[in-house]
Amino acid sequence: MHRLWMMFDPRQVMVAISAFLFTLALMIHFILLSTERYDWLGDPNAGGMAAVSSQQEAAPNVRS
Repeated sequence: MHRLWMMFDPRQVMVAISAFLFTLALMIHFILLSTERYDWLGDPNAGGMAAVSSQQEAAPNVRS
């Protein structure tokens, strides 16, 4: 394993991994924002989680 770190600078590897993971996280969030179900910045009455919460409000309360 030490030969691998002799070929690559550990600081540059850590910076590259961090940049990659940050870019990946941004892409995942923008992909989710582009969907109708997981758009948490859009109109709250457009469906998605609002529809789920309205179904829970309409359901009768059952106590066990």
